[in-house]
Amino acid sequence: METANTSQLLTELQSQGLRLADASAGAPSRRGGAGPSDHKAVTVDGRTIMVPVHSAGAMASAYEVSAPGADGKAVLKRNAIPIKEISFPKQPRFYKMQTFDGIPYWKIATLHGADVLATTVLQTCVRYGRRATSCQFCAIGESLAGGRTINRKTPEQLGEVARAAMLLDGIKHMVMTTGTPNFTDRGAEILCESAFGVKAATVAHAGFASGLPIQAQCEPPDDARWYQRMKNAGVDTLGMHIEAVTQSVRERIMPGKATVDIEQYLTAFDDAVQVFGRGQVSTYILYGLGDTREAVLEMSAKLIALGVYPFVVPFVPIQGTPLQDQRSPNPVEMRELLEPLGKMLVAGGLKSADIKAGCGKCGACSSLSAYEKA
Repeated sequence: METANTSQLLTELQSQGLRLADASAGAPSRRGGAGPSDHKAVTVDGRTIMVPVHSAGAMASAYEVSAPGADGKAVLKRNAIPIKEISFPKQPRFYKMQTFDGIPYWKIATLHGADVLATTVLQTCVRYGRRATSCQFCAIGESLAGGRTINRKTPEQLGEVARAAMLLDGIKHMVMTTGTPNFTDRGAEILCESAFGVKAATVAHAGFASGLPIQAQCEPPDDARWYQRMKNAGVDTLGMHIEAVTQSVRERIMPGKATVDIEQYLTAFDDAVQVFGRGQVSTYILYGLGDTREAVLEMSAKLIALGVYPFVVPFVPIQGTPLQDQRSPNPVEMRELLEPLGKMLVAGGLKSADIKAGCGKCGACSSLSAYEKA
């Protein structure tokens, strides 16, 4: 089989998607929800990434993969030519369990990548119900409507599932996101309760003296004191996601969320870094919504100077959303962005390996960390 540069291959898979001969192989793919959605976890050269498999682009991808053999290996092909052996993370053992009141654990939290537990603690959002305010790329309500999750996960449920996932499946850290419940704390309070529940249930388990490392994700709260409250509750890293870096793009794509403008985010990032430390605050940037490469790099330079890790991922349209037919950036566009960004991160002393928990540490939704090493 021919060889392929790993970072380039990862970028191409995440931009183009993948056609599956056996959709049931390995851990289940995800549809709907807060993201990454319409993806499946795939392991390439020991690196597990999330690859689109249900999007329109994936159906037309040059990449396809055979059904895995008895050894779990599958053949990845590009334009019908075999290029590499890959594999899929196994179905988590904790997925077979349920709470005392009969709720399957997989409806409370799911496996992301190879060793990350993820949950949306509140599956509804004040912005979601109206097109005038909702984010056009978001499908947070779809998995709830499809019966694949429950609306509110209690701290006790989250702690129970986290403990089981650590002990049975070797989970290393956890991501907690939430729909925005109000226009004041914007989810910080519910994340405090949830983090406290997980830490209480996992302290001194599986080698983590202070419990499972947690990243919480929400919009900037109206009061900066919430950052210390979240840290005190057990949150190790914080994600506040601007999604797009140009205010006009934000107003077009996410009209409700854009009312918290870029300057407010920059102030929030500065406040949060004072509490969590450099590299332990991050933001998600979806490249492909309308921002130019230059605008993303310029904003990334500002974020790195503040101590914020800009986690740049290719935009992947989700079926059932207003942007379902918008194309993803092609692999060349992504490489031209990620290569200089990787160098900027290293020069700024921010690397994914140093993040305690969360999306940047996991790195499954972007090949960015591969360009740090390059």
